Amino acid sequence: MYDRVNVDRTINMTESSHPWIAAAEAAGILGVIRTTLYAYVSRGYVRSQALPGSTRERAYSREDVERLRRRTEERRAPDKAAARALHWGMPTLESRITLIDGRRLYYRGLDAAVLARSRSLEEVAGLIWTGGFETAGAAAPDIPWRHSRLPFTARAHAALAAAGADEPMAFDLRARSVARSGLRILRLLTSAGTNASFDGATVDAALARAWKVASRGVDVVRAALVLCADHELNVSAFTARCVASAGAHPYAVVIAGLAALEGPRHGGAAARVESLLQSLRHARPLRAALGARMRRGEAVDGLAHPLYRDGDPRARLLLDLLGERYAASAEYRFVMEFVRAASAITGEHPNIDLGLAAVERVLKLPPGSALILFAVGRSVGWIGHAIEQYATGQLIRPRAKYVGVLPPAAE
Repeated sequence: MYDRVNVDRTINMTESSHPWIAAAEAAGILGVIRTTLYAYVSRGYVRSQALPGSTRERAYSREDVERLRRRTEERRAPDKAAARALHWGMPTLESRITLIDGRRLYYRGLDAAVLARSRSLEEVAGLIWTGGFETAGAAAPDIPWRHSRLPFTARAHAALAAAGADEPMAFDLRARSVARSGLRILRLLTSAGTNASFDGATVDAALARAWKVASRGVDVVRAALVLCADHELNVSAFTARCVASAGAHPYAVVIAGLAALEGPRHGGAAARVESLLQSLRHARPLRAALGARMRRGEAVDGLAHPLYRDGDPRARLLLDLLGERYAASAEYRFVMEFVRAASAITGEHPNIDLGLAAVERVLKLPPGSALILFAVGRSVGWIGHAIEQYATGQLIRPRAKYVGVLPPAAE
């Protein structure tokens, strides 16, 4: 997949944010001579690729070099290593699903932004679950909607629990069977999001029809779903893997992932962004209103993501798609005015939470639709991680470092 990354020799030498670096810089970060760096490459610890126009010079993955440096340092301080691994640190589990290289997002080596413009969520689900774009046919469970007055997540929990209890193959944890269950789950969540039985269309078409989205907006809905499909080991994906490691069936895995997603520090963050946008909708001048908000110590949500140096590519694509289709929309113009003002003040770029809130606002979707888009899309990743975890046969069981009151010493 890395031969598609265009490595510019000048950038490698001058841009500290570029994901590929020169040999001298890589060796300097690691504190080793070049011969040792080359040995790391031969052992598979550090990826490298040829520089364009050169037969000898190579560039080295900044991510791999930094990871190797941290591993070396943390061997001397294992307590720090454990703490860092649970907070934006070193990966704790191996996965073949998603790569985040600091600028872009890839599903199994394919650019998620390209997939979002060209593939349905079902096709991307096939890619993540099986490595191909095809998905095995599976009828959506017929669940009576007795809980239609409940919020989306509560409806989804109830429907998933009922469907899992009624599914005779739910505990068949072979990859092909889980993929079939996954498609049922995907359609079930769509039904929970629309309060209607799944009508046999694609997920994006079913949501767009229920939400009365104009034809120009259907592709935006589809793109939002695809861009939310997975994002490596976020809190909901890690939760899903832990539950899968216990041998729980995929319906239970998705219930667990959904419970984590709805938290206000994860998928629920889009609701905060929407509230912020609503409070500033008629504020003029907008930049002054944002400045006053910051002086009061109030957050400006929807900006920055620690895994992307130059802005979240998912938000960028969603805003681009809205601009292509809704350039004359007053809501779109307001969102972009907010983005420009907030970025000028903070120096930060929009993230997926702002992108989803913008989709909900510009397309005039029902309140809470941003979370539905996030949940339906991300269920694809949860099932993909479950498939990987089932295949390992391993239980995820970290140890805790006890820091409480010690028992009395024996006499």
